Amino acid sequence: MQPELHTSYAAAFAPALLDPVDQVPSIVTGPCGKSAVKCYNVYRNNVTVSLIDALASIYPAVRRLTGADFFRAVARFHVRETPPTSPLLFDYGRDFPAFIEGYEHAQSLPWLADVARIERAWLDAYHAADSTPLLPSALATITPDRLASLVFTLHPATRVVRSSFAAVTIFAANRGADSAGTIDASGPEDALITRPDVDVAVQLLPPGGAVFLTCLMSGCMLAEATAAALEDAPDFDLATNIAGLFEAGAFASLTSGDAR
Repeated sequence: MQPELHTSYAAAFAPALLDPVDQVPSIVTGPCGKSAVKCYNVYRNNVTVSLIDALASIYPAVRRLTGADFFRAVARFHVRETPPTSPLLFDYGRDFPAFIEGYEHAQSLPWLADVARIERAWLDAYHAADSTPLLPSALATITPDRLASLVFTLHPATRVVRSSFAAVTIFAANRGADSAGTIDASGPEDALITRPDVDVAVQLLPPGGAVFLTCLMSGCMLAEATAAALEDAPDFDLATNIAGLFEAGAFASLTSGDAR
């Protein structure tokens, strides 16, 4: 089939795949020009099921929290509204947390979308580019007068997810095989997601840590990021946060902001 004909056929074939109410495209025919409605419907169902299964593999904690039936119902609605734009299934579902946030029947679980955001960040960190984490010894050559102007480059896998709920605790409790038990979801929590080696790590950021790291991500100098963190959390501890970020493998390199 010529490329232009293949494109035309695909454009006619694909739109009805994700909605069982849509009519089978007239361009789809079976042998000898016979109807291919049944075959198309089987294929349509398989496409939907494969995308739902992809979402279930990306968001296992969300699936556990809602139950399989509820999850698949939510996922089905999402699939119909949001077709994939990439041939890579792990790349699908980036809009799923936002969809959950607006989904009418998930409003009793206001923290669920943030748990999904952590799961999405976990997967993105897993597939991020490899890089050797910066070691704390890199600071040894920095003179005190240059510390304030340091600019950190983040490891490609580093992610931050902020939540008004205990999303980090809920995420951690629902990614394993053990029973999660009762969790007070009312307190805000911020997640740091890193992959210093082969394993992705998710941990709770201390007060001011999310603002601090987000500022560093945007290119702020150390002094600027520290000021922003102190404004957000007056008890922000710079030494504790820097040590924790080094330990988590959050940094890739550093330079002096004076050179900007």
